[in-house]
Amino acid sequence: MPTTETQPSTLSPEVDAVVIGAGFAGLYAAYRLRQLGLSYAAFEQGAGVGGTWYWNRYPGAGSDSESWVYSYTFSEELEQDWTWSCRFPGQAEILRYLEHVADRFDLRTSFQFNTRITRATYDEASERWRVVTEQGVEVCARYLITAVGCLSAAQVPTIPGLEQFKGSWYHTGQWPHEGVDFTGLRVGVVGTGSSGIQCIPVIAQQCAHLTVFQRTPNFSVPARNAPLSAAQVAEIKRNIKQIRETCRWSTIGQPYDWQDAEALKLDPKALQERFEADWQKGGFEWMFGSFRDLLADPRANDLAADFVREKIRSAVSDPAVARKLIPSGYPIGTKRLPLDANYFETFNRDNVELVDLRATPIEEITAEGIRTHAQTYPLDALIFATGFDAMTGPLNRIAIHGRNDQALTAKWSAGPQTYLGVCTQGFPNLFMVTGPGSPSVLGNMPTSIEQHVDWICACIEHLRESGATSIEATQEAEDQWGTQVQELAAATLFPQADSWYMGANVPGKPRVFLPYIGGFGTYRRLCADIAAQGYPGFSIR
Repeated sequence: MPTTETQPSTLSPEVDAVVIGAGFAGLYAAYRLRQLGLSYAAFEQGAGVGGTWYWNRYPGAGSDSESWVYSYTFSEELEQDWTWSCRFPGQAEILRYLEHVADRFDLRTSFQFNTRITRATYDEASERWRVVTEQGVEVCARYLITAVGCLSAAQVPTIPGLEQFKGSWYHTGQWPHEGVDFTGLRVGVVGTGSSGIQCIPVIAQQCAHLTVFQRTPNFSVPARNAPLSAAQVAEIKRNIKQIRETCRWSTIGQPYDWQDAEALKLDPKALQERFEADWQKGGFEWMFGSFRDLLADPRANDLAADFVREKIRSAVSDPAVARKLIPSGYPIGTKRLPLDANYFETFNRDNVELVDLRATPIEEITAEGIRTHAQTYPLDALIFATGFDAMTGPLNRIAIHGRNDQALTAKWSAGPQTYLGVCTQGFPNLFMVTGPGSPSVLGNMPTSIEQHVDWICACIEHLRESGATSIEATQEAEDQWGTQVQELAAATLFPQADSWYMGANVPGKPRVFLPYIGGFGTYRRLCADIAAQGYPGFSIR
């Protein structure tokens, strides 16, 4: 494990705000609170800054947003001084960037590291949050800001027999910081979502034999990552202000947006040419910068899906293996669409085997490996690329109690209830950065994070200037927002997939669409209007 960060010399028991998390959101929240002159205590369960990029160190881990937008915008000097090495940065480079930000703006000393928050209770008499650490230390604060991330609660499947496995096992979201050497080993990977698609090609090049256990085949598009030339870097830095402005108002927080054209209105030849041209560019733009009807009209979606299916057939030498890898039964883009580096081609390697769990489900993990309905696969190491209890999981794993000691988990037992994805009724002064009901995971996270933190800090400033002590969503506003989130999702193809967007990857989790799909720009305008109008939909005391 890395060396523990330097801890703050003192931890005040009474502060204006508590921040939980030291990733993109937590670092920026600490920076903005300090700008406001507020006292705060900030906590991180890891030994250093980085959030997602502190924990997710598996081979091949990296951003699926371009480096020059997967970064902060609050400092022009930072934007000009920092130079990214490639189009899509890997985990190590992103972590170096966040460490650089923490050092440059003296944010490390703000955080209490190796400290997990176990409980946060709202005290109605004092109108303050009592936040308790795993070590039993209590801090009281007027405001509680959760910057815990949307994808930070690792989901390990409950497969019988894991405890008897004699080899080593790992979850991609909790990867050993010293790395893992798979040379000469028989390795199994369970899961073919984004993390599986990133790590499988890399691990296959190192291990003796790789067995991929696939339940649901996944669509994927090529990243086409490449180093940035000096000329490209100069052009990006020259145009960065306009790039950022486009991101702020686009649908998914990226420097491109849906085109006005519709796939169904193009003749087949022109459509295929457009698909191919975008495919060669690589990245999310193939899906989310092209035709508006791809995620709304099943006929248009089928055309895009068929194009990708044909790409899989042409990439995989064995037609039987290709058939197992070809997705069906859900629209393309309605599960998280990964970017890959020769993922499908990896199955042409002699040392890679694909197991179709739909045909032969896993029955148990044995001391020697995995036993399916058909046979036993001997393994020396096992990797769970099984994702996360998304969006609600990181919050529900803290015992958060609001008015009348109501538990957040109880309130959200049938699905999350929020207003704007930032507040929830009955929990005054609790601010969630990119919480459920906000755009968050449906685009470039730093774009969403900065907007949320800025809005939260402006709200706190408004409260203090007006002499108010608390703010919380009204029940009416929360109900209306929840209805709007679900209605917007229902107008798309997203609910047709059993995805983590719907909570379908966690047994027993309510099946509701978790993020707001109305678009980053639309959401930004709505939040700004609410603030300008004096925060309608909120009860301010």
